[in-house]
Parts: sequence; structure tokens; C-alpha cells
Amino acid sequence: MRQIIPPHWKQKVRNFFLDLDARIDSSLFSSAKGIRELYERYSTFMDRFYVGRWKRWVFIEPLSEAATLGLGGLVVMLTLAIPAFRETADEDWLKKSDLAVSFLDRYGNPIGSRGIKHNDSIPLEDFPDVLIKATLATEDRRFYEHFGIDIAGTARALVTNAQAGGVRQGGSSITQQLAKNLFLSNERTIERKVNEAFLAVWLEWRLTKNEILKLYLDRAYMGGGTFGVDGAAHFYFNKSARDVTLAEAAMLAGLFKAPTKYAPHINLPAARARANVVLDNLVDAGFMTEGQVFGARRNPAFAVDRRDEASPNYYLDYAFDEMRKLVDTFPKSYTERVFVVRLAIDANVQKAAEDAVENQLRQFGRDYHATQAATVVSDLDGGIRAMVGGRDYGASQFNRATDAYRQPGSSFKPYVYTTALLNGFTPNSIVVDGPVCIGNWCPQNYGHSYSGSVTLTQAITRSINVVPVKLSIAIGQKEQPKAPNPAKIGRAKIVEVARRFGLKAPLPDTPSLPIGSDEVTVLEHAVAYATFPNRGKAVTPHSVLEVRTGAGDLVWRWDRDGPKPRQAIPASVAADMAGMMSHVVSEGTARRAALDGIPTAGKTGTTNAYRDAWFVGYTGNFTCAVWYGNDDYSPTNRMTGGSLPAQTWHDIMLAAHQGVEVREIPGIGMGQKLPPQHVSNAQANAAPKVLETKPGPPPVLTKRGADILVRVEKLLDDAAKTAKKSADADTKAARPPSATSALAFPQNYAEENANASAPRKN
Repeated sequence: MRQIIPPHWKQKVRNFFLDLDARIDSSLFSSAKGIRELYERYSTFMDRFYVGRWKRWVFIEPLSEAATLGLGGLVVMLTLAIPAFRETADEDWLKKSDLAVSFLDRYGNPIGSRGIKHNDSIPLEDFPDVLIKATLATEDRRFYEHFGIDIAGTARALVTNAQAGGVRQGGSSITQQLAKNLFLSNERTIERKVNEAFLAVWLEWRLTKNEILKLYLDRAYMGGGTFGVDGAAHFYFNKSARDVTLAEAAMLAGLFKAPTKYAPHINLPAARARANVVLDNLVDAGFMTEGQVFGARRNPAFAVDRRDEASPNYYLDYAFDEMRKLVDTFPKSYTERVFVVRLAIDANVQKAAEDAVENQLRQFGRDYHATQAATVVSDLDGGIRAMVGGRDYGASQFNRATDAYRQPGSSFKPYVYTTALLNGFTPNSIVVDGPVCIGNWCPQNYGHSYSGSVTLTQAITRSINVVPVKLSIAIGQKEQPKAPNPAKIGRAKIVEVARRFGLKAPLPDTPSLPIGSDEVTVLEHAVAYATFPNRGKAVTPHSVLEVRTGAGDLVWRWDRDGPKPRQAIPASVAADMAGMMSHVVSEGTARRAALDGIPTAGKTGTTNAYRDAWFVGYTGNFTCAVWYGNDDYSPTNRMTGGSLPAQTWHDIMLAAHQGVEVREIPGIGMGQKLPPQHVSNAQANAAPKVLETKPGPPPVLTKRGADILVRVEKLLDDAAKTAKKSADADTKAARPPSATSALAFPQNYAEENANASAPRKN
């Protein structure tokens, strides 16, 4: 190798590396020297600005800390702003809530609308000056001065609320309220308020003040299912917003704060009082004088009487939410925002459901201490035929059928028994009804007694609590014989089966899950039961059957584009469960729900302290869930699922099956309706049928009832004395008694009050 490389090349290589080393050393030395010189020059320059002694601590240090904290604050603000600005990621953000939907029932009859009235949109300059001034004076007087957040107004509201000890003024600007309407929900959380503030600033940057005000006037909810002041003007006053008077403008501006509370078609005195506050605001803001508003004070607005206009508002709210989610699944290129939607609702069934709930609460709600109810009727395809989300939509728009999570009690047990049948049990399997404990929890039966050896059919018929708990343990032992906690494994299997049925509620793992301690919604519970008459196929709840554009073009159809039924459990298991649950209606806790000639199955449910009472049942045509209780979770007066819920279910389903061909329930068979008038001689001569006792008030005579009976007795005595005097009088002087005489009135009064005070019987 040494002979191959010439000797002079070695010297060149050595010199090259020596030169490279020298250059590197020289560069490092020169760089260090240059940096040192630059630092000395910088230090010399900065010495000119040196501040010492008290001036440093008064000026320099605070400014330095402020800069540091400001930089950290900017980083925190950027972190908080990220969730808010994600809401604006969609390029079509302005049209996300810009839907206008006209709803038809399943037969094509118009039943209502939701969303923005596109065809009646009014330019801002065409709105009356008094309407704009009333809105600004009440909602945001400094709207044209702030940057989206009215800091002075917010501070003033905080001081006012602190002095009043409650919420008296709102600090949100019009821009913040618009941000909430466009992007956020109404939940009262700090996160929502933070997002609202960032989005308000973003809107101010993207839109002009007039555009923001116009959007606010068009998008705000104004009560009665209307959005925007123009829709509200048509609904409340039967006129365009262009034509409203000062008194009407004040009433409309008063709706922004609480459209439910101040809706004039529900509470006209409250609406007028609120309108008077708006007139005060106009004077206080300097927009008008007292003389200009005097006429509006003396002549307040009148609203159109719409008390007789029955609209299924809870249903329409649910359908509109479903429609908004459905539109989000359309292609991004699809820009249509005006739709005509045919729903699954049956107006007759809806009316029957509303009447049944109202009648039961009006008659027995006070005695049972129950103030609210909810019900859902579904066909076996999952189409919602009727929905009642509460007693009075005008008083509360909260939909208890879709948004309230309540404990189902024993109505949850069919999922437990289904899981047992899937794991080797049969309807005739024997389980011992006796004491059992899981840790420190020991379930008790309704009567605090035990029945010994019972079949599964007998257990579900009597609504025994111990048996489902023992089944959860046995299911876990079959799954893992040597598991240390078989009940937990069994409960996991039960939750898995419930998910197959369609329940999406959280269903946390608790020892009392098998007896219905976890919460569900009325809607999910009702449609999940459709799996039993559907031969084990679970369906998806839906209200929308068909979507068309305003021009009539078909966009979407449930039978073509909706999710298909899925086999959740074997058909044989569904048939066995139907057979077991039919005994609950025929001889168990739900005998009041029995339908004459129509096969019926279901399950009652009553929770601890009688807070919730349920009946969920089905026929071969429909499924229905009924819930009674109170919004504040206060207990009822010993109301069970077999009382008002079962009777309400009976009344609703009786109406739902009018004119409908009765179908069989697999596992029960086919039922035929009995002829309503043609009765055979054998039937006429037969022994009278013992009717079930209808639900009624608890068997306690209240003080009011006792007072009424005393008054009735006194009136009857007075009537008898008057009749005796009239009989002894001269016949020539006698005159026929008037309709309101003492002889006629006490009889009518006695009949009415005796019926009102007596317990209801069959």
C-alpha cells in the first residue's frame, strides 16, 4: 500500500488537515472575539437607559411583569379560543342554522313549520324604526360602540345582579347572543360563555354591525315555534314586521329575554308588563320621550288568540333537530335550505296521547302528587306516531320524552330476562326468590316478602326484584364459572343486550342495574321494545319519512336511505319474551293496560320513593312508553306503573288501533277485535264481567272533599224544605221554577260535586 501512494501525496494530505485545523481555530477565536465586542457595545448602549433606585421598582419592574403575564395570557387565550374557532371551520357556517322546514303529517296534511322564514325575509332598512330602537334599548344600547363584548354593560350587569342577589340583568351583547344562536347551545357553563365571547369577536371581524343586527332579528327564537321578528309578527299579530305599531314592537322586543315566559298567546298580562319595561328602556336610553310612548302604554298590543290551534310542538322540535342532523349528512355541494318534510306523526294518535295525559293529570295528578308526564308511540319500523314531551309546551319547552333521563325501574327487567334466555334459561326455568346480597346492597321486593321457587314467567308477572339480580349473577357464572365477581360480568352482558335493542343511555355498572336504577329516555325505551314484536329486529327511532325541496324534488326517503332493521336477538327469544310479558298485562301488575281483543304485552316500572312510574308495552302494530313523575325528582303519592301509566297507555293505544288491522305478536298469537254492538244471547246471559278498578286518587277523603259533601248535604236539605213549601202554596200563585231556582240548582250542584269528590270506579 505504501508503494502504491506516492510519498509527496502524504505531505499534501498532512498539510491540508493542518490548514483546516488552523482555519477552524481562527474562526472560533474570531467569532468569540466578535460576540464579546458586540455584547460590550450592547451593554454600553443599554447603560444609557439604566434606571436605578425607586424608578426601577415603580416603572421598569411592573412593565416587565406585565409583558410577561401578557404573553402568558395570550397563550392561554389562544388555547381557549381553539374550541370556539372549530365551530367556524365549516365554510358554510352562516347557513348551518339557516333551515326553513315545513312539516306535513304522514298523510300529507300541513301541521307546522320550524326555522327561518326565507320567503318573508325583510331587509334591515325596511324594519320599522321603533322596532330596531326597542331592540337596541332593551338588548344592547351600546351595540354600535363595542367590539362584540360590551365590557361596561357586563360590569354594570354584574353590579346590579350582586346588589339584587340574583340575575336581574344580562351582560351578553347582541353579537354574543347571535354567536350562541348560530354556533352554541343554551347550556349555562363557563366553557360556553368563553366560546361565546371569542365567537362574538370573530363575528365582529367578519360582518358589519348592520349584518349582525339583521341576523339577530332573523334568527332569534321568539316563542310559539317561531324564529325571527317577522315570523313572530305573523304568529302573534297576523301582520308583517314592516307594519307593527310601537306597542307591538315593544311586545316583540320583550320576547328576546324569555320567549316562553312572555309569549302573548300564553300569558298576555306578562307580555304587556314586559312591553311596558321595553317602553321604559326606550325613554331611559334617550331613543324616545315619555310623550311618544304614552299612547303605547295606554293602548297595549293584542295578540291573536291561538288557544284552539293545537300544534304538536314537542314533536316538531324533535323533528327539526333530526332534520338539522340529516342535512349535515348531505354532500357539501348541496346548498338547498328550504325543505318540505313528511313526518311519521299520526294526528289522531297525537291528539289522543295529549288528551290522555292531560285528562289523567287533571283528574288524579294532585292526589298522586304528579305534575308531569311524557309518552311516545312508535310503529314497528321505528317511526314516531305521537310524542308528548310534557303537560304544557307553553309553560316549558323541555322535552321530557327525548331529553330527560329517568330511572325505568322494573320496565328495564325485560332486557335482563332476554339476556337470561340468551344464556340457556327458559320461561319455565326455576329461580328461588330469596335473600341475596351484592356487597352491602341487598335488594328487596315490593311487599318486603319472598315467594320461594318461581319460574321466570311468574317472576316477571309479579315484578319480583330479587330474581333479576340473581339472574345477573347466574349469567356471569355461566360466562366465567370461576370469576370472583360474576354479577359484574352478568351486568356487562345485560348492558350489551340493551345496546343491541337500541338504548344509547350511559347505563353505568351498578349492582342495582338489573332492577332499573340506570336512567333512560322515554323515546329510546319505547322504540327498544319494538324489538319484541319485530321478531328480534331492532329499529332506529325516527320522525322523518320523506324530505323534498321547496320545489318538490325528492331529496331523502327513510325506506330508501334510512338505516335498516338489525337482528338484535333470535326470533325465538323475542317470542318467548312476548309470551312472558303478556302475563304482566293479563294477570300481573298491568291489568289496566289490557286491550279488548288485541294481543298486548308490556312491563310496568316504579322506582324508589315512587319518583318515577312507567308502563312500556306493545301490540302487533305499535309500541308505547308512558312516564309520570315530577321535574324536581320529588316523590309521587305512591303511584305505581300499573296505575296512571297503564291506564294512559290503554287510552292511547285504544285510539291508535281504531280502523287498524290488528296484527299478531309472535309468541302470543292473533287477536281479533270484538264486535262493538252485536252481542250474542249467550254473552248477554252470561255472568257480568268483573271490571278492573281504574286508577283513582288514594282512598283518603281530603278536607276539601269533606267540605264539599257537607255543602251538598245542606243544599239538599234546603231544596227539600223549599219543595215542601212550594207544594203547600196556593196552586194559582205557583209559578214554574226557573233554571236557576233553589229547587233546580242544588240538584245539579250535588251531582257535579258528588262526581268530583267520589273515587273513580268502573
